[in-house]
Amino acid sequence: MTSIGGAEMVDWKLAVATATRLVRPGPDVSRDEARAVVAELRRHAKASEEHVRAFTRMIPEGTEPQDTPVLVVDRAGWIRANVAGFRELLKPLLGKMQERRGNSPGGAVIGAVGGKVTGVEVGMLLSFLSSRVLGQYETFAPASRDLPAGGNGGGRLLLIAPNIVQVERELEVDPHDFRLWVCLHEETHRTQFTAVPWLRDHLENEIQSFLGETDVDPMTILERVREAAQSFAGSRPEGEADDDGGRSLVELVQSPAQREILGRLTAVMSLLEGHADYVMDGVGPQVVPSVAEIREKFQQRRAKGASRLDLALRKLLGMDAKLRQYKDGEKFVRAVVDEVGMDGFNRVWTSPNTLPTKAEIAKPADWVARVHRKGDA
Repeated sequence: MTSIGGAEMVDWKLAVATATRLVRPGPDVSRDEARAVVAELRRHAKASEEHVRAFTRMIPEGTEPQDTPVLVVDRAGWIRANVAGFRELLKPLLGKMQERRGNSPGGAVIGAVGGKVTGVEVGMLLSFLSSRVLGQYETFAPASRDLPAGGNGGGRLLLIAPNIVQVERELEVDPHDFRLWVCLHEETHRTQFTAVPWLRDHLENEIQSFLGETDVDPMTILERVREAAQSFAGSRPEGEADDDGGRSLVELVQSPAQREILGRLTAVMSLLEGHADYVMDGVGPQVVPSVAEIREKFQQRRAKGASRLDLALRKLLGMDAKLRQYKDGEKFVRAVVDEVGMDGFNRVWTSPNTLPTKAEIAKPADWVARVHRKGDA
């Protein structure tokens, strides 16, 4: 990405420094215990491959998809990995905004200040999220010396050890069962992307289309943010109707074209998250003795959040929508598998045209009717 006067739109180094400085300390563990946790997560990740592949039947026997690394990291490692991913994914958008800013009077000076302010804001957001993520398949992961990734743009699976230990203690569940349960969910995401080679490019194209529709005029963006802030503060200008429907800040700053793209992205993410939950529940009873207890306690934790501030931030960042994706997507997968079996469901991975629409996520029978037409068995 080009820079004006040496300043980028986001000071990524400052983002990492801010996030790692503000991140909460992890749970108290001895060095020996930490090593044991890391070793066990690696074993569970490896074992999960076989369990998930056997249950999903996404990878034909005798074939081996492109390998992607499994990394057990701490919160700082998760932050560094995500900053690298954001930087890669946002390059086109930030480059376009930077070019526009560079042509304006005082653009370089504004950029130097704005990049640092944005870097701090990104760092604060990542510090908040870094203690809440148990695992993540990083789809758009550039490789680095500290954080390897799969070849040819392949991703990597991150397991955040301190967060897993913290949650298993909070829930008071069997730690060995909980660690395997988490690995089953994350391995499903890894299988989705390694077994379906076109999925990564499809998602990237959709995201880039979404970003490409972003209005790069700073005043327009600021106006949208102002309106969004007013909606959350309950201080809309007099006479304006409250018709935002409780949308998040992310949704409120979108154009109509972006909302259309977001609908498709929401459907895909609902499918991926719901499929992972379905697989986790399907495999769980066979290999995780206390899966019922874990599931019940984890669902309660998901629903209530940690505090009033946590609930407010979840709403602001659109994280409530992600929780709905788990629930709606799992219902879709379960209904389709019940109707046409696992092999019938797996037709969803044939091409972008067989992915469910947002409406079909809510009405699985419509997807079955479209994809499994009579005479098209």
